[in-house]
Amino acid sequence: MSAENDLIKLYSGRILALAADMPRTTRLAHPTATAKKRAPLCGSTVTVDVEVTDGVISDYGQDVKACALGQAAAAVVGANIVGLTLDQVQAGRDALFAMLKSDGPVPAAPFAELEVLQPAKDYKNRHASIMLAFDATLDALHSQHATA
Repeated sequence: MSAENDLIKLYSGRILALAADMPRTTRLAHPTATAKKRAPLCGSTVTVDVEVTDGVISDYGQDVKACALGQAAAAVVGANIVGLTLDQVQAGRDALFAMLKSDGPVPAAPFAELEVLQPAKDYKNRHASIMLAFDATLDALHSQHATA
């Protein structure tokens, strides 16, 4: 019963609210780059479109088919990604990964709201879904950078 209660706590009201109000869910008509990532364990997928102007994300769209945790992470990423560079996105991704895997600090602004996912560090089977939005975005940015 304790594990079930812990799982219920994991899906807090804040996580569910983020998942329900995800921004930038319309795919871009003419993206600079697109990438899709899938979490093999659970089957969650995130597809992102980025438009990059002068090294900065100028537009972003996402199609998220994930659990509430993956959706919450994608909501925070989508709300804060425009205006960032590849290095800033990589720093946010690395901070989230460290928070989940090695009890690192909460990611700094603009991704500080990912703090809501701290309880998920004990649920390793959920980590891949949580990381999808960042990983797909970085794949798109790297592919765009390679062709530029």
